Amino acid sequence: MKKNRKNKWLALIAVAALGVSVLSGCGNKDDKTIKVAASAVPHAELLEQAKPILEKQGYTLEIQVFNDYVQPNNVVEAGDFDANYFQHIPYLEEFNEKQGTHLVNAGSIHYEPFGLYPGKESDLANIEGATIAVPNDTTNEARALLLLQENGYITLKEGVGLTATAVDIIDNPYNIVLVELEAAQIPRTLPDVSFAIMNGNYAMEAGYSVAGDSLVHEGDDSEATVTYVNVVAVKEGNENSAKIQALVSALKSDEVQQYIYDTYNGGVVPFNN
Repeated sequence: MKKNRKNKWLALIAVAALGVSVLSGCGNKDDKTIKVAASAVPHAELLEQAKPILEKQGYTLEIQVFNDYVQPNNVVEAGDFDANYFQHIPYLEEFNEKQGTHLVNAGSIHYEPFGLYPGKESDLANIEGATIAVPNDTTNEARALLLLQENGYITLKEGVGLTATAVDIIDNPYNIVLVELEAAQIPRTLPDVSFAIMNGNYAMEAGYSVAGDSLVHEGDDSEATVTYVNVVAVKEGNENSAKIQALVSALKSDEVQQYIYDTYNGGVVPFNN
């Protein structure tokens, strides 16, 4: 009887040890898998370029494309994804404030100059009374308004800067009519508006080049360009983990930067600060 009882205990210990081994193996697998939520262009494309770099370090990069600016933050906050790559810092900060999320910048990767693109009109000489589609979220609308101001089409209240909204326009000499739309929808509205100011990623998804197609665009040294750098975002506390640092390093590598220069014709610019 004692021998049988001893054998049972040994069997239980062996099972427990096997369970610990299996769980340990799962944990290691999780540590070597990086799940990232991203916009399609250019973010997912740049992540694809980072894949082989990460593979050499033993990491598996899993990328899921999202078509909005809300779910990528929600899935990272919930812990379903390790990181996202689609947004700039002002949007991230505004999202945290409004949604009560706890997301932080783990690395600044690139910026995408905003451009004003032709719609029904292709010549800015016809801007009098024009309808201009602009993003309707606060941070991106401010950026669109600053672009219009920089080119002399409107004047904003002094000091509003990157918080500007349509109500801050104090002079509109060309009687421009703003059409405020969700950013992702703007490329589809081009046949219905005179002009449109588009986020760089959505312009590229629609086949537009900021250098080749925009009528005016942000300069490399503009306040908006530096402010709206696109970042890898993670839940607070994860920014210094080994796999997140590996992800950021891969995206800032010489190989990925060269791909940017070769591919996007000025529509995407590496951020090296």
